Amino acid sequence: MTGEQLPLRRRLKRSRRKLGKWLSESIAPPLLEALSRTWEIEHVHREHLELTRVQERGALLAIWHGRMVLGLPAYAQRGFHVLVSMSGDGDVSDALLRRCGYEVIRGSSSRGGARALREMVRVLDTGAALVITPDGPRGPRHGMNEGLAWMARATGRAIVPLGFGVDRAWRMDSWDAFTIPKPFARMSFVYGAPIRVSRAGGEAELTRATEAVRSALLACETEAFQRVGAPCDW
Repeated sequence: MTGEQLPLRRRLKRSRRKLGKWLSESIAPPLLEALSRTWEIEHVHREHLELTRVQERGALLAIWHGRMVLGLPAYAQRGFHVLVSMSGDGDVSDALLRRCGYEVIRGSSSRGGARALREMVRVLDTGAALVITPDGPRGPRHGMNEGLAWMARATGRAIVPLGFGVDRAWRMDSWDAFTIPKPFARMSFVYGAPIRVSRAGGEAELTRATEAVRSALLACETEAFQRVGAPCDW
């Protein structure tokens, strides 16, 4: 890549993000609200989340990055918090989430971690659900590092996996197949049993918990798609 091409690509990326942020703040929220009025949603085993929030003073709710839109209207204005990366793409997500009625914590285990962890503990102490997309912000799809398990161990909270199934949707040509349900879509939200990360066991425990969360998320989505009578999209 030449020296001239690199600045051009950076300018195009910045322009794309500015456009995405504007759309997220102005057009996307009312469109999602209108669409969501036509959706039919069932919640399966939601007690896994609610009991964990009460018994353990908060819970980490894990979802795949490409499914963010499916849950946005359902949990808006209900005190849910979302962990968003410090990246430029995270700025776009931040704008959409705040406009839709969510609180946002910026950071990850690798960037802004100490400050984000303090904020996470403060929020979880109120009994809130903190949403985390363990394959974001850049994938690969359904790929996970040990960041979420590390956060669970550091905060002492359990991870509740949440899988989504939808019978009709638009899917973007992106690494996460970003999913937007079509009008009158049927959806199933399937919550898995809480997964806890022991403070003992070191790196091996983080590896175990990471694989357990990934397997549970895939299993929840498989059940969710079955319940709406549609094939999995992965």
